[in-house]
Amino acid sequence: MPARVSEALILRTYPLGEADLIVSFFTRDQGKLRGVARRARRPKSQFGASLERLAHVRVHYYQPEQRELVRLSSCELIQSQFELAASYATGVTLDYVAEVSEQLLPPGEQNERFFRLLLLVLEYLRRWRDAAVWPAVTYYTLWAVRLSGFLPQLRLSEQDQRIQELMLKRSLLEITPEGWSRSTGADLRRALIRCIEQHTERPLVTLPYLESVSP
Repeated sequence: MPARVSEALILRTYPLGEADLIVSFFTRDQGKLRGVARRARRPKSQFGASLERLAHVRVHYYQPEQRELVRLSSCELIQSQFELAASYATGVTLDYVAEVSEQLLPPGEQNERFFRLLLLVLEYLRRWRDAAVWPAVTYYTLWAVRLSGFLPQLRLSEQDQRIQELMLKRSLLEITPEGWSRSTGADLRRALIRCIEQHTERPLVTLPYLESVSP
């Protein structure tokens, strides 16, 4: 049972027994994996804050043959999202991005471009904070659908068509959040979210919280 080390982003954790966690994490080289972090819920756990939502980490794990779950042995924190989570607007955005990623990414399938998309969105949120929410959500949702391979021809207003074309041609870091509000690109986001919910055959739990974020 060889040990592996991967750069990863934490997507979600689930309680297991009294002290353990099941961790869903997206690695740069192995795609999305699920594993068990023993004693991770104890106060003095060696994992600390490294298993927080969308934490950028270097995870050490063992991958037994013929088993779905890997075994996490340790996790080194590269970049925490703690400051983003402290704000309701950016915290809800993290929840939304993590949920969509968890639903769209197939297990064990490398997707370097999706990994870089997540890092880009996190960098943008750290740079602009609450002002970044709507351009970040719109850009992320558009590219998440495109990279997952089911972006259809959308019927959009002229303004939203321009937003889509801009975001498909330029990096998110080139788009300033000035002038953005919840109504900017709203029809584009709604159309993309319908695509996601139809594809996954389930409603997004975080969507009502995201829609409650003030303009």
